[in-house]
Amino acid sequence: MMKYRKLGKTGIVVSELALGTMYFGDETPEADAFAILDGFVEAGGTLIDTSDVYVGSVAEQVLGRWRAARPRDLTDRVVMTTKGRFGGGTDPNGAGLSRRHLHRALDASLKRLGVETVDLYQLHASDMQTPVEETLSFLDDAVRAGKIHYVGLSNCTGWQVQLMVSTAQAMGVQVPVSLQAQYSLLSREIEWEIIPAARHNGLSLLPWSPLAGGFLAGKYQRGSTPTADTRAGSQKDLYQWVSADYAKSDRNWRTIDTVVRIAKEIGATPTQVALRWLADRLGVAAPIFGARTIAQLHENLGATELVLSAKATQALEAVSAPQAGGYPYGRFGEWQRERWLQDGTPAPVPVMAGGSAHPLGQG
Repeated sequence: MMKYRKLGKTGIVVSELALGTMYFGDETPEADAFAILDGFVEAGGTLIDTSDVYVGSVAEQVLGRWRAARPRDLTDRVVMTTKGRFGGGTDPNGAGLSRRHLHRALDASLKRLGVETVDLYQLHASDMQTPVEETLSFLDDAVRAGKIHYVGLSNCTGWQVQLMVSTAQAMGVQVPVSLQAQYSLLSREIEWEIIPAARHNGLSLLPWSPLAGGFLAGKYQRGSTPTADTRAGSQKDLYQWVSADYAKSDRNWRTIDTVVRIAKEIGATPTQVALRWLADRLGVAAPIFGARTIAQLHENLGATELVLSAKATQALEAVSAPQAGGYPYGRFGEWQRERWLQDGTPAPVPVMAGGSAHPLGQG
């Protein structure tokens, strides 16, 4: 059964799994996308994520047509999110986080989605060419105009998260409530600074690529060449280069082997184990998964019924632990952040669920 969690410091709740729409209208034909959307909402899913650049804005159009074709009482359950920052063409002002670009991007997204207000409008990435005050001022105006309910960040570093939040607080404008970032058992480096920054400020995490381009679904074999019908083998896939990096790490393959082993032991699929681990992480509101077929949708949703034992969680934590190359994240950096008690022994470091060190403890 689907569970729900609060989104940041807001008053709304979202489903513990979110549906991503990055390939709607392309790899996933519109009719299949409609069926997947129907199945997700019928299963209790509420959080649907898209962007103005997914399939060249076609994904937003598909969502808009789905909303128009469905009863209002069904679509009203949906917490709709989209993003703005990137753009196409040669216009030098056709991308970024300027007031001019975001104004046009947001209005175009609202029109394609067929809504007057988007629940969560996310900055798709940072743009340090634009003063953050300009960006935040526009977002606050958009909230006051009824075009946005909440503001979110995406693909930011830890210092950029803190900069946006602190500046918004100082200006007295809308403060971001969420952070969308790459996070999975094969990509845990954001635990060093990005997650602590988000949690310190009460931002919910919305991880993208929770299955690491299909690697955590057990689709690939060490040393083999991915086929063209897989994410890693697709030449047109935006994140193909990310998938290539996953395949270079022995740690990643050991992690995949552990996921597959645990899945067999508990009668689940590797996909469900990977999603459940991520959904259980402190600060995570909802991993964003993609589904090209109804079968994939149902498999992903099966993670809501799964419970990982402490032993399984600890095994996953240990094998996938991010490996720092050196200062400030290696042993020397850790030593500098330790605090010694009166008897000369180091104070225990607060830990996250599963045992990994976390500078903010369990709060």
